[in-house]
Amino acid sequence: MASVAHALPRSAIDLHADAVLLDPYPAYRRLRDMGAAVRMDTTDAVFIGRYADVRSALNDWQTFSSADGIGLNPVINEAWDEALICQDPPVHTERRKFMTEVLSPKALKPQAETIDARAAALAEKLVQAGKFDAVTDLAHDLPINVVMELIGWPEDVRPDLLHFAEGSWNAAGPANARMQQGLETLQQMMALIADIYDNDRIVPGGFADQLIGVARAGHITRETAIGMLAGYIVAAFETTISAMAFGVQLFAQNPAEWDKLRANPKLATAAANEIVRIEPPIQNFARHAVRDATMSDGGVIPAGSWVMVSYASANRDERQFADPDAFRIDRKEKQNLAFGHGPHGCAGQGLARMELTAVFAALAGKVARFELAGEPAYALNNVTRSLASLPVRAIPA
Repeated sequence: MASVAHALPRSAIDLHADAVLLDPYPAYRRLRDMGAAVRMDTTDAVFIGRYADVRSALNDWQTFSSADGIGLNPVINEAWDEALICQDPPVHTERRKFMTEVLSPKALKPQAETIDARAAALAEKLVQAGKFDAVTDLAHDLPINVVMELIGWPEDVRPDLLHFAEGSWNAAGPANARMQQGLETLQQMMALIADIYDNDRIVPGGFADQLIGVARAGHITRETAIGMLAGYIVAAFETTISAMAFGVQLFAQNPAEWDKLRANPKLATAAANEIVRIEPPIQNFARHAVRDATMSDGGVIPAGSWVMVSYASANRDERQFADPDAFRIDRKEKQNLAFGHGPHGCAGQGLARMELTAVFAALAGKVARFELAGEPAYALNNVTRSLASLPVRAIPA
């Protein structure tokens, strides 16, 4: 029997308050229990948090549009007008092909050996150090030393780009202090990319060089190329860094899972998927409902509403995952949404999985156990979830 359409429940939960950002998962569960879609009083956006509804929304770009932006404020949506994530098909499809060509499994295959070698050297270095920070000493290594080389950023700007990537997502939140700070960071990043573009400072042969070549051949505009490069910076670095650091924390907290990986290093890819399921680097993006949308429980999101589509809530939905708060690297349910789904599924997810798999497979051969050696520090962000610091001790195998 078809469900009867009804008005949406409302919630006063502030998903962008510090206390909630420190541990958002209880709030997500309360919202899921309220309904498939919940109107949020603090932002007047509608929260979608159940797995089936999130997956459906991500596939339905005709209803849940990205073309008006993916942020909860008009300033960021105007500033990111040319970013790939702020386009719908057919424009999105046409532009995305330039990115997928250089990030496809075939294109990335030559990088596998470099990434594996770097991961092995990193594992050896960390074991010898004994105590290290899982963020700055471990998670920063491959994105800075491999991915920035792959893209072709000049060496002198790489530290700045990493800093910009860590703060820019804040600009996509509601109009709060973090949003204002993030907007300033984003403006600085866009100015730097424009300078690199206009003054031919790209390292020849990398992804950025190829994309700029496409622009100068007239296939896309300068502004589009800059927007696509900016989108790749924030997506490629902070997300992978977040997942890698959280992976260490999760294995330290769940030693039996580390034992599984040590016994069977081939589980490293499955472990990478489980890390991003339980701690998705990007918690949610906004969409604009361009027509009425009926949810699985009959709730109707009115046309014109801004919608928070929550990957993180969906990935902890007990309707989809057994014991969803448990970290299990051999979990059978594979359809987690950490990398999105549908037209806007993460173009760089193959590279992210490659990095995570290489690092944890290498560490599994060197480390008997991870021990937390201090309190973690979280980097509070309107959109992403990440650690600022995680002191760890590695017990050699």
